[in-house]
Amino acid sequence: METQTPIQTAELVIRNLHAKVEDKEILKGVDLTVRQGEIHALMGPNGSGKSTLANVIMGHPKYEVTEGEILFKGQNVLDLSADKRARLGLFLAFQYPASVPGVSVANFLRRALESVREGYDPNAPAQPNGQMDKRKALPPAEFRKLLQEKMQILKVDRTFINRYINEGFSGGEKKRAEILQMAVLQPQMAVLDETDSGLDIDALKIVSDGVNALTGPNLGILIITHYPRILGYIKPSQVHVMYQGRVIKNGGPELALELEQKGYEWLTGSPDENGEAKA
Repeated sequence: METQTPIQTAELVIRNLHAKVEDKEILKGVDLTVRQGEIHALMGPNGSGKSTLANVIMGHPKYEVTEGEILFKGQNVLDLSADKRARLGLFLAFQYPASVPGVSVANFLRRALESVREGYDPNAPAQPNGQMDKRKALPPAEFRKLLQEKMQILKVDRTFINRYINEGFSGGEKKRAEILQMAVLQPQMAVLDETDSGLDIDALKIVSDGVNALTGPNLGILIITHYPRILGYIKPSQVHVMYQGRVIKNGGPELALELEQKGYEWLTGSPDENGEAKA
């Protein structure tokens, strides 16, 4: 009888991570592990370094890593550019998504999916007509089928994907576009940077329903948030508290409830919510 090799679970492992911006140290030794199939929440007061961590994970060039490592699937991604990290299976939903006038949501999603596909070469020479090599392009029928499947899951109508990406979008629509992008790209590890920021209750529920529809054994999620209200809709298995560039406490879902009742002062010892670091 042939023995099958067990499927390896992808892990995001952050060890003793230090990072700075403009000669100011923001991250001061972050340790954190998120496994594929798990939902973790990273909480903390303003200025604790949460958004900095999200950007460093994805390779934002503004931030300089001075010590430590970020491992994904056993590989140190600090040596990889942001696009290569995306092809490896990492995804970041931005706190403040940018507008892209003239590019529809559908076209943006198609090009993004082509870019992260295995075998895609962004440096391959263009065809004489300036178009992408057809061998690298995503067949329209295949993309339409995939997009329609994800739109049904997230309850997105056709008019939404025909609009220019984030142009004139409400806060809720911008975040919904980020979740639709995550659905189409199908990453193995997603970092959601303050997805609840600027959302009213109705928009928060819509976005949370979308995230919940995508959760499963193939997707690990790190939700970065300041307030615990989104965790009433998306249930994490573990909660971490960050302060002044470090993770200072780990716990289960009950930790979020405790933070809602007590705030952060009982952990930080500070009467205000401004940490030393600026994210």
